[in-house]
Amino acid sequence: MSNNNIPTILGHPAGLFTLFFTEMWERFSYYGMRALLVLFLVSDIAKGGWEWTNAEAASLYALYTGLVYVTPIFGGLLADKLLGYRKAVVVGAVLMTAGHASMAAETPFFFYLGLTLLILGNGAFKPNVSSIVGGLYPLGSDKKDGAYTIFYMGINAGAFLGILLCGYIGEKVGWSYGFGLAGIFMFVGMIQFWFGQGIFGDVGLSPKQKRDINVAVHEGAAMDATNENEDGTNEEGNSPKVVRDRLVVIGILAFFTIFFWWAFEQAGSSMTIFAKDYTQRTLSGEGAIIFKWINTILTVVPLAIITWVLGMLFAKTVKKYPISVVALGASFAAIWAIAIWMLVREFNADTSEVPASWFGILNSLFIILFAPVFSKLWESKYNPSASIKFAIGLILLGIGFGVLAFGASAIPQGAEVGVVRVSMMWLVFAYLLHTLGELVLSPVGLSYVSKLAPAKLVGMMFGLWFTATAIANFFGGITASYIDKISEEYSMSIFFLIFTAIPILAGLVLVVLSPMIKKKMHGIH
Repeated sequence: MSNNNIPTILGHPAGLFTLFFTEMWERFSYYGMRALLVLFLVSDIAKGGWEWTNAEAASLYALYTGLVYVTPIFGGLLADKLLGYRKAVVVGAVLMTAGHASMAAETPFFFYLGLTLLILGNGAFKPNVSSIVGGLYPLGSDKKDGAYTIFYMGINAGAFLGILLCGYIGEKVGWSYGFGLAGIFMFVGMIQFWFGQGIFGDVGLSPKQKRDINVAVHEGAAMDATNENEDGTNEEGNSPKVVRDRLVVIGILAFFTIFFWWAFEQAGSSMTIFAKDYTQRTLSGEGAIIFKWINTILTVVPLAIITWVLGMLFAKTVKKYPISVVALGASFAAIWAIAIWMLVREFNADTSEVPASWFGILNSLFIILFAPVFSKLWESKYNPSASIKFAIGLILLGIGFGVLAFGASAIPQGAEVGVVRVSMMWLVFAYLLHTLGELVLSPVGLSYVSKLAPAKLVGMMFGLWFTATAIANFFGGITASYIDKISEEYSMSIFFLIFTAIPILAGLVLVVLSPMIKKKMHGIH
């Protein structure tokens, strides 16, 4: 960045933490809604749902989550060429706020309108907030992997809170309240970002704004930064061959992320159905009391950690950006109030039925707990190459599904819904392994896109990266739609074994390709 007076937090620019909270509220809205989508569609009409079949709900889930990750390529191009990253983020936030408000109406027209607005809004928001993170650091910075891991902690803090609170309110109070709550905090994220964007210096401005203030172009900007010099190199000092090789690496890594997210995104579809129909969730006596205390700890501790991060940002930025941090502080006061209300309500109940959406918080919880560990690990000597990280992530994911397949082996072929229910611990262990795999692969994937892509293509490359995720989400949802058919013809265990074998195989292939990939990165670590 051009402004050397920007304050730092934990050794990183304070702007990283402004983006941390902006992305947190966006993920709060996305995951809060996602936690409810399939459950709302398959629930009985008497319970306010639409009573769709599992296959129908999973198919819509596939279409929605697939399109959510297609639109970022267009949002990245729009930001690169016209709007700049900051304006694109604001446009996306406005569209998503309107989308959540529309879904709260629960009528078919407004429901589908809401999904459409969320798809378009995510396209404008998602690639460009990630691009701003990259622009906060100079070329070749060894802090980028750590920065993206911290940023990823913000993503999952939002997912944790969204699934916990929107999921609880949607299932226990009313679907429209859950959908509406997601929109409220998306709006807060937009306000916080808009009034705090000065902290980014010149990062994320539009091409016209860049020209008007005559600021030199640097990484993360969207101007034409790759015009070649007489010796064939661009302004970044790289030959066309180096640029091509690095783009090839992005393509290879993006391809293998398809296998990861195809399996991982079962969390919102088949794993949610498994939690709802085949997991023992009704607790009484000591079991209920133990769960209530565990749920209290799982709620309060992460909230306290995030509030501590907020306190550091508040102390560093309140004088220059008071509206931004005051809006953020007020939103956290509201979150604490809702969380305390939820916990008191649960403690006053004689029995405890764990919401099916509750298991989704485990992924986010484990990320909040383990992200700082991985951030420090990548800054130490124990920092493997990109391809090895991806391979480890895929293998851990596959092992997690192996655990779930073993737990599901107690469910006989063709068992009716609710007749046989297995321990919650199988889902807990599976989410733990999935999360460790995600931490190894996903945040560093974002970092490598930022490091490998030439400056003027950063936004588009993030868009392409999310397109791979779109393909994975679509096929993951389609595969999930066969959960009933496969479990009836074979078994539930066989269904989960599919997601065990394929990621592990993909991970082993990446290990073999690792030397070639490392060579094509031309010194990027």
